Amino acid sequence: MTHPAESGPDSSTIAIRSAASAFCEVPLSTCPVSRPSGRAADALRPIVLEPGVAKYAEGSCLAKFGDTHVLCTASVEERVPPWLRGQNRGWVTAEYGMLPRSTLTRTDREAARGRQTGRTQEIQRLIGRSLRAVVDLTALGPRQIRIDCDVVQADGGTRTAAVTGGWVALRQAIAVLGDRLEEGVPPLTGQVAAVSAGIWRDQVVLDLDYAEDQHADADANFVFSADGGIVEVQGTAEGAPFSMEAFQTMLGFARGGAEELFAAQRAALGT
Repeated sequence: MTHPAESGPDSSTIAIRSAASAFCEVPLSTCPVSRPSGRAADALRPIVLEPGVAKYAEGSCLAKFGDTHVLCTASVEERVPPWLRGQNRGWVTAEYGMLPRSTLTRTDREAARGRQTGRTQEIQRLIGRSLRAVVDLTALGPRQIRIDCDVVQADGGTRTAAVTGGWVALRQAIAVLGDRLEEGVPPLTGQVAAVSAGIWRDQVVLDLDYAEDQHADADANFVFSADGGIVEVQGTAEGAPFSMEAFQTMLGFARGGAEELFAAQRAALGT
């Protein structure tokens, strides 16, 4: 895998600021610590995108990023939210939730608590924004597509799996619309996929699983379009700040991983 964001006289090293040292260089080609999964620093988990898994939904995909499994469905509604009425354009929105035993111990359903958590609201807004970035809402017409993302099993990276699988479900749903769409104006303008990258034990790694995520020094989620655009970046230092060099390497790893995800989406849909 190549990493276009690497530059400088020695692209095999990155600079990372840490609390322990003012400035240290970490060679990426000879990682001092093996990842829990045994993967290379720039390797994705095994990716499976299984389309058409829900009988009744206009579009569906079971997205598996290693042991993270997210069921994504797309439902077409021939109506729009009240605030869009009369504007002759459509909308794409998303909802996200985790099944009670998607985690190591049971988590109460949010419906039982009476409200969604801030985390849930943030993630479903991210999914919606990401998918709308590649949809011509005017060409979609006065209808809404809802993307429901339900986490069946969580092992880190549920939001990135939801975005990636959600696009597959969305594409199927738009294809089902067929003659109901305005002729000659395809609503879907491109592909979108998401992946995480972070700093774990002083090395940049791609597609963190839970074992890495819970001990990460930095964690970022990247959403890309297949034409090379950046849709969204969410990044956080969990302790000390990280360097721009480290961020550029995370960006390069993530872009390379996204290319693999785009290929997996196309393969799942047979395109």
